[in-house]
Amino acid sequence: MARTSEITGFYKLSPREKLEAVKKFADLADEDVEIIRSMGGLELELANRMIENVIGAMALPLGVAVNFRVNGKDYLVPMALEEPSVVAAASNAAKMARTKGGFYTSDTGPVMIGQIQALDIKDPQGARLRILAAKEEILKKANEQDPLLVKFGGGARDVRVKVIESIVGPMVIAELLVDCRDAMGANAVNTMSEAVAPIIERVTGGRVLLKIISNLATERLVRARTVVAKEAVGGEEVLDGIVEAYAFAAADPYRCATHNKGTMNGIIAVALATGNDTRALESGAHSYASISGRYRPLTVWEKNEDGDLVGTIEIPLAVGTIGGATKVHPMARTSIKILGVKTASELASVMAAVGLAQNLAALRALAAEGIQRGHMRLHARNIAAMAGARGELVDVIVQRMVEERKIRIDRAKELLNELAKT
Repeated sequence: MARTSEITGFYKLSPREKLEAVKKFADLADEDVEIIRSMGGLELELANRMIENVIGAMALPLGVAVNFRVNGKDYLVPMALEEPSVVAAASNAAKMARTKGGFYTSDTGPVMIGQIQALDIKDPQGARLRILAAKEEILKKANEQDPLLVKFGGGARDVRVKVIESIVGPMVIAELLVDCRDAMGANAVNTMSEAVAPIIERVTGGRVLLKIISNLATERLVRARTVVAKEAVGGEEVLDGIVEAYAFAAADPYRCATHNKGTMNGIIAVALATGNDTRALESGAHSYASISGRYRPLTVWEKNEDGDLVGTIEIPLAVGTIGGATKVHPMARTSIKILGVKTASELASVMAAVGLAQNLAALRALAAEGIQRGHMRLHARNIAAMAGARGELVDVIVQRMVEERKIRIDRAKELLNELAKT
């Protein structure tokens, strides 16, 4: 029998019961469960090898989004973040999407771009053609740097060249296109870019300065699509509101910034859980949103001829399942096991689906009931905890603050003091 991520009442379970359900779904070993119970399993010695000047570690809550079906396969999706309502929202949106089969994705392959900057060239257009003529030599030199990547079907695939104008004069930029397979690819691409720099200097007669990967990964795009029945989102009026909310984001960069932030809420939470580079992903996503010269939404929402909601996303996602923190951090390794992804492309597909789901949940909340209703109740729990409430007192204080519409730390402390006297 096929396993399902649609677990009824999952949110009602205790953390221990949730973990047991995840263990069964993902076939986790006892040591994997222990890593989760120990809040990540990152020992000080290991942390000290990962970054500099280590004094400790900071844990984030790890949740699991349910209901996700991507390309016909069910996933439980680990998400690490501090913001309330995000995991619940993603799970609810994924449940809506299941009504028409879930999410369907495609991608352009795991190709990254390395840039080699050449300066002080008298004939930049001529130099551009000379670099292209030396393409085979450049690719050969690049692939000599990482025979293991080549062995597994990756490696440098192509060279392209552009001439750009700058405040210090024209520059010739050679771009190395590298298939990174299941790695994010920064180390491989940077090493290859440095190795081919002398060839660029020789054929151009110029001076090479920068040799580095680009985080605007336009050759590593992931696309996801979903159709959601109008009944699942709350009817035609709510559906029209979602489309109108999207139209607002498409027309105004101030709204669009928050629209895209909501999309990235889900993507970055999965990236954190799996040990991927969140800064590179944010940079690439927002740069891609601006690539036309105008800041645009990463998602699109439309109504089809049947009156149902159609959502799409196209986004660069440079993620890996090998190398870096993904393999070093115990919790990242365990999160990969929970997901059950076999390749970086599969991981990126799930992340794109999560981003689309997250955006749907936010737009639906805005269109149907206002973003505050669900979000503020969860936020109130944080406020109550900050005030010092524990156990059942948290729920009592949350209920009072929500009823009063006074979700503030001072009010939480007042209520805690009142309850302590009774």
